Amino acid sequence: MAPPAHAPNAPFPAKRKGSMEKSDRIITIDGPAGSGKSTLARNLAQALGWSCLDTGALYRAVALVADERGLTPSQASEAGALAASLDIRLYVDGSETLVVVGDRDVTGLIRSPGISSLSSRFSAIPEVRGALLGLQRSLGQKGHLVAEGRDMGTVVFPLAGLKFFLTASPETRAGRRQLQLAREGVFVDPLDILSDIEARDYADSNRETARLEPAEGAFHIDSTDMSLFQVETIMIGEAKRVFGP
Repeated sequence: MAPPAHAPNAPFPAKRKGSMEKSDRIITIDGPAGSGKSTLARNLAQALGWSCLDTGALYRAVALVADERGLTPSQASEAGALAASLDIRLYVDGSETLVVVGDRDVTGLIRSPGISSLSSRFSAIPEVRGALLGLQRSLGQKGHLVAEGRDMGTVVFPLAGLKFFLTASPETRAGRRQLQLAREGVFVDPLDILSDIEARDYADSNRETARLEPAEGAFHIDSTDMSLFQVETIMIGEAKRVFGP
């Protein structure tokens, strides 16, 4: 399939093999749902002239297709096989990451609150994480990559040159998520968003596989009382301190 007309950049290669090698040119951004990881990762990558990996989009794509095929998170082996079989490609288009599965653009479909919640459950399945681990690591082999997710600094790229752990209060994250959805024409009860975020926080922090926790040596940022611009400024400054101008 040719890239969508509105996605000028070539997709990340859909390789399934990848080794974990030290790279001083990988930045990881981990944190809970709604902490602004995706936006900040894209902005930071753009400022540095690097590539950006939105791992949440990968798991959302798996959750979407699994749901469409009638699979549930209790079907671990089937979900893992599905994840391994999917041709998932990411295109960076300005401030947005476009997600294509096979010949289908699923960018809009994977951002619904229902898929967001479901993706958290599928991402906790070891078979699914194992199926996508090689793909994620292969994208970091050339370096110059900003990767965001839940376990980028702890599992996927533990030898990254710079690691961030980004968080904010549940109420702040829920408010930001509501504004984001509203800009996309989706209106959801803010209490439902808050409840979903709190449930995902609990699940992500207590699961056995790839538990949400700060990576060793991570730079912590609590953005509850900060703007995205302020956080971005801190991240760019830290990146330049570590990697040079």
